[in-house]
Amino acid sequence: MSLSNPQLPKSILVLRSYNFSAFIHDLLAGVTVGMVALPLAMAFGIASGVTPQAGLYTAIVAGFLISALGGSRTQIGGPTGAFVVIVAGILGKFGLPGLAMVTFMAGILLVGMGLTGLGAAVRFIPRMVIIGFTNGIAILIASTQIKDFFGLRIGATPSEFLPRMRMIAAHFGSFNPAAVALGAVTIAVLVLMPRLWRRVPASIVAVAVCTLAAWLLRLPVETIGSRFGGIPRGLPAIALPDFHAEHVLPLLAPAFTVAMLAALESMLSAVVADEMTGDRHNSNVELVAQGVANIVSPLFGGIPATGAIARTATNIRAGARSPVAGIVHALTLLGILLVAAPLAGYIPLATLAGVLFVVAYNMGHWNEIGAILRLDFAAISVWMATFALTVFADLTVAVGVGLTLAALLYIYRVAETTTVGPVTEDYIRDGLPHSLQGRILPSYISLLRIHGPFLFGTTEKLVDATANLEALAPIVVLRLRNMTAIDASGIHAIESFAQRLRRSGRTLLLCGAMEQPSRLLAQSRFLDLIGRENVLPNIQAALDRARELHDSTVAA
Repeated sequence: MSLSNPQLPKSILVLRSYNFSAFIHDLLAGVTVGMVALPLAMAFGIASGVTPQAGLYTAIVAGFLISALGGSRTQIGGPTGAFVVIVAGILGKFGLPGLAMVTFMAGILLVGMGLTGLGAAVRFIPRMVIIGFTNGIAILIASTQIKDFFGLRIGATPSEFLPRMRMIAAHFGSFNPAAVALGAVTIAVLVLMPRLWRRVPASIVAVAVCTLAAWLLRLPVETIGSRFGGIPRGLPAIALPDFHAEHVLPLLAPAFTVAMLAALESMLSAVVADEMTGDRHNSNVELVAQGVANIVSPLFGGIPATGAIARTATNIRAGARSPVAGIVHALTLLGILLVAAPLAGYIPLATLAGVLFVVAYNMGHWNEIGAILRLDFAAISVWMATFALTVFADLTVAVGVGLTLAALLYIYRVAETTTVGPVTEDYIRDGLPHSLQGRILPSYISLLRIHGPFLFGTTEKLVDATANLEALAPIVVLRLRNMTAIDASGIHAIESFAQRLRRSGRTLLLCGAMEQPSRLLAQSRFLDLIGRENVLPNIQAALDRARELHDSTVAA
């Protein structure tokens, strides 16, 4: 098979132009992101209800396979915060054998999605649903860490949110000042250090400082060693999941949830990587890699894995050029596990809780809530229902209800914007400023159009049509005359396009929006982003504005 076949993993495709300089960049990036992943992997393992080493095994095994087999050049895989709540729920109902089977089954589903070309189906999950359940998961992750952050003297906390919070409130008087101090120092280092010095991973500094302080001062705080007995060296022996045919049906629903969550998180992470690097991932190859990783992970005592957005961004900022960086990241973690595993026993749990508090905050997409609340009541309801059900029910119910409401909203949007009426002289006259007939486009303008509803499930078409920004002129006019409806996903897609154009030195103008899109765009933060002066009523006004921008640039 040719090395140019796009269905091959990116690790093979990069061999055509790979060199020693790229390897040095990948080596440094891989070691950096490996150090970042070390405390996160252990923290995700503990928060999920398993051991810290289970998180490490997942980061090593799944991280290696996702980079080696995946369709993204810089994706980093491993355990993530998105799985914490659902893994804890599966453990509570089915135990470790059930979790291993769910992960294994989810891997098979992911491979099936990739081989059948269903990788594109992930984009049919609306933006409001994504934001709703990431908000909810962030709240739940933070709530699971209150006990360790404050060093509360209580046993296992309930898996449900409200009973957990009631138990924490009832025992809050038992908080440990030393644990609170370590947790607070951890958060301070994680928040302040990236602003002052980016070259060293803040999470490693926070864990090292707090662990050393706890050991030297002999602080009375719980550690990995005191709760879990430390971390054994090396990977465990391969063990097949305890398979029973009668367990397949009860485990199918959680396996489907894990598979969809892994697919969604990995695609979001790959898109972020594409935006940062200008590369294009192959979603179906990526899903196959995610599937293989989740099939193999439980064989080594691991938990579900997916693409990790924060670690992927760290990998890119550290200079990664290819999937080799992700492979080095996994080997770095393996080296630490083989050499320095006993030292992990001294890490205070309050420090790992502080790390997860910051993770929960960063994953929450809190800045998008304001934009959603500016939309109409129907869109807000989809977000609110998904968020509330994620926190107070469970993720499976939340996503199911969120998708159902979003589908109904989709039908409503299409019905709302469908009109039937006579063609009158006024209609013809009003349409003349929008007509392209007889108009000559200057060379400094590229004209794009959106035709039909621009709702969730269709937004990727804008990304595909504008993949090569260098082919576009300095001023891009997006004509919305025939765009009949838009939702939060569509607004987010146009915002992302505007930001890509701005980074490339280009300007975006919008023109001719109909009533429903115009109303929703005005309610969002979009006009502030693009500039109200760059949203025009028709194509003639857009051409005039483009000429004004061009003349000012030439004069400068």
